[in-house]
Amino acid sequence: MNLQEPLNEWQTDEAAIRPAMIPAGVASREQLRERSGLEFLHGIMRGELPPPPIAVLLDFLIVKVEPGLVVFQGTPGPQHYNPIGSVHGGYASTLLDSCVGCAVHSMLPAGKGYTTLELKINFVRALTDKTGPIRAEGKVIHVGGQVATAEGRIVDAQGKLYAHATTTCLLFPI
Repeated sequence: MNLQEPLNEWQTDEAAIRPAMIPAGVASREQLRERSGLEFLHGIMRGELPPPPIAVLLDFLIVKVEPGLVVFQGTPGPQHYNPIGSVHGGYASTLLDSCVGCAVHSMLPAGKGYTTLELKINFVRALTDKTGPIRAEGKVIHVGGQVATAEGRIVDAQGKLYAHATTTCLLFPI
């Protein structure tokens, strides 16, 4: 496989989604309550609901939503650097928390919400402004009545692993 192919595909995916995005904001309780998690996330991706302000601040977006699977894409840059010259761990942590939490959300019925109880991250290699686009892929492990678990990975277009995480989320009625 040509190493440029995945990168071209990722850039095409992002270019197709960005024009539909509306200004960042926070969804109302009614918007959360009336949609399943899957419908809610598709609404953000299609531009029917606002992307969260954190996604705009750190410049990442949803590129894939399926039941139990959510993928975010972003490109780390110098604006994400820490004082020692690499991308701050908070950038990867935020992408991982977002993808694993939203993977859980994608499995919830209308009227049910979630919040992160625990997030465990392993940093495998440094992100820099030379890394290029990355994807944070979150997958559900288990959804119960009150608790859900999920795992996530940050990879580049060649599949190189940068960080991975697991989460435990509390489920509750909205």
